[in-house]
Amino acid sequence: MDLKTYIESGILELYVAGQLSDQENREVYDQMRKHPEVLQEVLEIEAAVIKLTAAVSPKPSAYIFEHIKKHLGLNEEETKVVSITRPKHNWLTYASVAAAVLLGVGLFWSINQNNALEKQISDAEVENSYLEVQMEDTRKELAATENILKAIRGKDVIAIPLGGQGDFASTYAKVYWNKKENLIYLDAQGLPEAPEGKVYQVWSLTLNPLTPTSLGTIDDFNSDDTKIFNIKNTNESQAFGITLEPAGGSEIPTLEQLYTLGIVSTT
Repeated sequence: MDLKTYIESGILELYVAGQLSDQENREVYDQMRKHPEVLQEVLEIEAAVIKLTAAVSPKPSAYIFEHIKKHLGLNEEETKVVSITRPKHNWLTYASVAAAVLLGVGLFWSINQNNALEKQISDAEVENSYLEVQMEDTRKELAATENILKAIRGKDVIAIPLGGQGDFASTYAKVYWNKKENLIYLDAQGLPEAPEGKVYQVWSLTLNPLTPTSLGTIDDFNSDDTKIFNIKNTNESQAFGITLEPAGGSEIPTLEQLYTLGIVSTT
């Protein structure tokens, strides 16, 4: 998709104005999450709407009240002498009352319009703040993803696929091992969520004799969206395995709960 054409199509202005269908709103929201340029354009449109709305807002109610007083010829510093003689025709009284009622209605309408505008501005500011937070989160996620990709694509990184074992043959994982930095990146996307009270535990193995060394438990597995974890590994590993253990981990792996296993290639 050409982002420039999409931004210039006018759909973002309709989104800000609330004129799109639910499906179109979801599509625009997805584009904002995927493309920071689209999100920035929406923020700029909303800022322009807020400035324009503020520029045409009604005058303060105090000014309107003074205008009404002036129109009716009222002055707090003067004392009016009012005749008690009943006029022959009372049409002028009726007209004055009607004018006062109309002005009062106008004043009430202006106040309501001002309050409504203030609420719209407040709602826009809240939404703007929310979008700014979303944009910052998106930037952080992109930066983290770029760092991970850079780490696992390094020339000193060894990739070890971990295949599913026994009853868990459908599971899988992958280890990216940087020996120089004594660090592995574990991509555990192929594992199901850990049951309550259980955690996944990662093991470094030497094969002759078979000796497991725990690399720790993945306590935040269920809550982590990427399912990619960096783990220290200072061992001369010949294989890696993942088991499901009771919360807190185990001293030795539970082989009946061995989900994945992979051997480091010697070539």
